[in-house]
Amino acid sequence: MADALQNAGDLNAGQEFLAFKLGSEEYGIDILKVQEIRGYEAVTRIANAPEFIKGVINLRGIIIPVVDMRIKFRLGEPVYDQFTVVIILNIGGRVVGMVVDSVSDVTTLTPDQVKPAPEMGTAFSTEYMIGLGTIDERMLILVDINKLMSSPEMGLIEKLAA
Repeated sequence: MADALQNAGDLNAGQEFLAFKLGSEEYGIDILKVQEIRGYEAVTRIANAPEFIKGVINLRGIIIPVVDMRIKFRLGEPVYDQFTVVIILNIGGRVVGMVVDSVSDVTTLTPDQVKPAPEMGTAFSTEYMIGLGTIDERMLILVDINKLMSSPEMGLIEKLAA
């Protein structure tokens, strides 16, 4: 956590985050990890995969796993509509899809706009949070997407590498 904040402190001009919604909350991830944003499309289910892994899609010849973040964070039943998108991420050379309710915008946050995340017993572990980004009345939960997607509980990056 301190490392993530230290890294945020190294950014003099600010860092760009892609803002997205899951339920009523707004989250932000490092824009440099985002390869592309696509509309939600049907996925091919994989037998015995954890519930939060919706399945796989064929992205121009590359088969990539798709994670539904609403299921992962236990944020209620996911609804797939015209706003639902798949954010295609590039994490350590691995491509992974992440289903979110909608994408808002790209926001630049300066280090003084990023506050440490308070410790609280939520479904979303603070170990995957960089902090809270504040823009006027708006608050973004900043996610360390590298750490989250490569975590053992996700099992994505290691399984893909094996």
